[in-house]
Amino acid sequence: MKRVNIIFLLAILVSTLFSSCSYNTMVEKQEASSAQWGQVQNAYQRRADLIPNLVATVKGYASHEENTLTAVVEARAKATQVTINADDLTEENIQKYQQAQGQLSAALGKLLMVQEQYPDLKANQNFLALQDELAGTENRISVERNKYNEIVKDYNQYIRQFPQTIWAGWFGFSKKGYFEAEAASQTAPTVQF
Repeated sequence: MKRVNIIFLLAILVSTLFSSCSYNTMVEKQEASSAQWGQVQNAYQRRADLIPNLVATVKGYASHEENTLTAVVEARAKATQVTINADDLTEENIQKYQQAQGQLSAALGKLLMVQEQYPDLKANQNFLALQDELAGTENRISVERNKYNEIVKDYNQYIRQFPQTIWAGWFGFSKKGYFEAEAASQTAPTVQF
């Protein structure tokens, strides 16, 4: 009888130690994904902060491009309204965020195409500097999104492995969503000379 009790207590002790180690690792990985999500949002906010200056510069040269300018301002407003709490990074929420940011990217693309019609705008140093800043910011966004996806992959793999999947369910750890390539990026652009 004593031997059974000792084995039972030993099993409970080992299980408790193992679950606490798993729990701590899950917390560490979850916090890493939350921190990286903050970096993604920071990069997108940097882009949103550049837009008013870009719009003002274009407006000075292309005042009759009001529809394009309005579309950019509205897309920026929508994109900055979509926020996700780091504790709620589900696939659905990531997709909503990515969709709003994609609409802003499309509007910015149209705005940058306006320069082709205005030689003075193409030569404006402020516009060129803003365009370079925007290109650099888009690169930062890409890097931060890739880092986020790697960290989330590590987290998701960990909580889905046995026996962590048991502890994850008990402690409320759930799978996080990834950033995915936009459908339009799957088609190669046609280049004409």
